[in-house]
Amino acid sequence: MDERPLWAPWRLQYVAGPKGDGCIFCAAGEGQGDDERHYVLARGERCLAMLNAFPYASGHLMVAPYRHIGDLTALEPPEVAEVMDVVRRSIEALRTVMNPQGFNVGLNLGESAGAGFKDHLHFHVVPRWTGDTNFMPVLADTRVISQALADTAAALRGELTESAA
Repeated sequence: MDERPLWAPWRLQYVAGPKGDGCIFCAAGEGQGDDERHYVLARGERCLAMLNAFPYASGHLMVAPYRHIGDLTALEPPEVAEVMDVVRRSIEALRTVMNPQGFNVGLNLGESAGAGFKDHLHFHVVPRWTGDTNFMPVLADTRVISQALADTAAALRGELTESAA
């Protein structure tokens, strides 16, 4: 059998790297002018959309309020409305740019529910295609991401900016 390694070097940064106490959503929220480094796609009055730097699939993005809060029931009504509007617009942008056949949309509230950042709630929007999950995650703990994050960010940033107008 002809073995060919599949490299996912970006993943090692997350697996082996320091897990500091900082919040990626707060850093992105405060880092205006540094949106490319944080993969921020869109900013609203109360929330932002950003690519997941360690995605489950190409186009995997997250929508989070600026306010550092981990309890969905503690969001103010205007925050809820804007977060859901940005989730909706993100789905529209992903449909236009990437043409997925479906989506996983949700949030993990609390560490026991799988939240990597348990104190800052965020919605995941993951585009899906028929057959996109293959043997790689099961056998090799490796996901195949077909597009560079910077390229995905550039395409979605333009689409989300247009849909906000």
